[in-house]
Amino acid sequence: MAGQVSAGCLVRAVFDGEVRYLVVHPSGYYNRRAPYSIPKGQVAAGEDPREAAERETREETGIQPRIIASLGKIAYRKSRKVVIGYLAEALEQPAGPVIEPGDWEIDRAQFLPANEARRKLHPDQRPFIDRALELETSHTDAHCCQAAPPPRDSA
Repeated sequence: MAGQVSAGCLVRAVFDGEVRYLVVHPSGYYNRRAPYSIPKGQVAAGEDPREAAERETREETGIQPRIIASLGKIAYRKSRKVVIGYLAEALEQPAGPVIEPGDWEIDRAQFLPANEARRKLHPDQRPFIDRALELETSHTDAHCCQAAPPPRDSA
């Protein structure tokens, strides 16, 4: 692939009975009007994109993600950058929809309803929300976004 390759996770979680998606805003005065992004970063040489996506999500937000599906790739229209996206859930339910940034690279991190997250995302990353919603509507799995039940005692 030509150009820079990044990988990231679109993390979903349920707050007040509503599925929301984690988006982050880049820090710095020069980014004050920049659109939001999924937590993502460059894939290091020899690194698996899934591992890079998990690492970057953890570094930027403090959330340990569990990847549940691929969201494919997008290519930025104005650059040669490619982003590989994954749908993920947090291993532990976040305390609330606003997350304290875990890294200097972002100044805001929050879980938003799908329509609001899509509106705030960089236009070239919006297909990740669309693909996540398609996956969710194509699955009739009642376990969407719920923690696994605790193991039963074998006593």
